[in-house]
Amino acid sequence: MKILVQKFGGSSVADLECMKKVRGKVEGALAEGFKVVVVLSARSGQTNKLIEMAHQWSDEPDPAEYDALLATGEQESIALFAMLLRQAGIKARSILGYQVPILTDDSYNAARIISIEADYFRSELEKYDVIVMAGFQGVTADKRITTLGRGGSDTSAVAIAAALGSCDCHIYTDVDGVYTTDPRMVPEARLIPKIYYEEMLEMASMGAKVLQIRSVEFAKKFNVPVWVRSTFTNEPGTLVTQEEDDDMMELYMVSGIAFDKDQVRITLLGVPDRPGISAALFVPLAENDILVDMIVQKASRDGITDMTYTVSHRDLKRALAITEDVCAKIEGLGVEHDTKVAKVSVIGVGMRNHSGVAAQAFTALHNADINIIMISTSEIKISCLILEEHIETAVKTLHTTFALDKQETV
Repeated sequence: MKILVQKFGGSSVADLECMKKVRGKVEGALAEGFKVVVVLSARSGQTNKLIEMAHQWSDEPDPAEYDALLATGEQESIALFAMLLRQAGIKARSILGYQVPILTDDSYNAARIISIEADYFRSELEKYDVIVMAGFQGVTADKRITTLGRGGSDTSAVAIAAALGSCDCHIYTDVDGVYTTDPRMVPEARLIPKIYYEEMLEMASMGAKVLQIRSVEFAKKFNVPVWVRSTFTNEPGTLVTQEEDDDMMELYMVSGIAFDKDQVRITLLGVPDRPGISAALFVPLAENDILVDMIVQKASRDGITDMTYTVSHRDLKRALAITEDVCAKIEGLGVEHDTKVAKVSVIGVGMRNHSGVAAQAFTALHNADINIIMISTSEIKISCLILEEHIETAVKTLHTTFALDKQETV
């Protein structure tokens, strides 16, 4: 049995006409002899409506009930699409996360997949040509519905492909694939025909919205080939795949520029420079599921230093409360924060074998009169925190500096 997993996002299933285009993609796969697992998101705008409704009913919605509500968006999508397939004479049936089951932990609104009963899909595909699966959702061991976080349908699709084994996964969206940067900001951005898992992980974590980072983690861990393609064209798209030794000679120094406006900088002032202070701050942040991104500690003067870190806007209120509490306990001098910052990142596996990338990036930003507030690096990434007002200039400058508007990417 040849099985293909196809995932379609909210804009792809927004209305009847869009769903008819999706049906065409499914029919194409069936014509090639595949049995198909179609993973759908909620229709465009539906999740936001449900979130708004939840907050009208409750200032702080109960997490378990919140997930039970949000999961109804995908339930609507799959039922409507299964009807559309059956209307066309295709043997199809919709399935919810709890029916498989897709077992998750109980971290509501950001649940992590523990296991997927792959044999359930195989048995259903013996009876049907297409299974229409609700993305974004799972179920706990005690039968409570969970959701996987924004973009979670990507993770659902890749995890299902991994569970089935030897199965490609096609992620359909409203863009033709992965670009060197956001083409809405830089019209000269180029489509990347092939990108490696590590690069895609960095781009997703640094703000690129094409794939949810956890879906790329699954793909890398289980070596699932993932194609990012457009629902509305027949372009081949971008292959997200494992790096091969044979590719090393062809690697370009930089593959893409990512940016993230969802950044807040928090500074704990006047911190005593002694062992245990960092743990005093970052342990309670972790215990409250607050994801910290960049961290910088100033050089100590007279036994006093400042500690700065970044979080997303949604975690600002809780992070400030924790930091202020820690500040009082360690007798720090105060807490400051800045919401008008953004992050720009230069990414490429070729950076492992090329020196001078940081120097080029810093020089380019200097020449554009853009001040760098914080810096973080990895083997294949350099990220700079800057003022939000400069983000478009920074992205365009770096994209041009590394000739991403000209080169034929691998």
